[in-house]
Amino acid sequence: MIDKDCIFCKIGAHEIGTKVVYENDYVIAFDDMEPLMPVHTLIIPKEHYANVGDNVPEETLGKVFAAVREVAAIKGLDNGYRLLINTGEDASQSVPHFHVHVLGGGWMPRPNDQDWGPNATNAAELGYK
Repeated sequence: MIDKDCIFCKIGAHEIGTKVVYENDYVIAFDDMEPLMPVHTLIIPKEHYANVGDNVPEETLGKVFAAVREVAAIKGLDNGYRLLINTGEDASQSVPHFHVHVLGGGWMPRPNDQDWGPNATNAAELGYK
């Protein structure tokens, strides 16, 4: 299924141009328009699923995660990379289409070293009330 109003579905169908990093019959990977790291590539299934919890078939999950290896190799991420999947509002998912962020190209702090705001378990230590 394709959502005609979804920007990622339009990218997957080549209705909107982008810098394609990797593509096969099932997924397309492209560089993020607002990168957080020197490498910030998104991998999406060409079929529309709102998020990873939207009954994504196991076969589709496998195809998306198999593409991670390809993207990491293409981008030269021999020293490591991080995968990020935001799911829903509380996780700040900005586009309601299941996608995986591949981040790399430099050192990143561990997630527990970051400031997660007032809802974090270490919020008091960070000065939140």
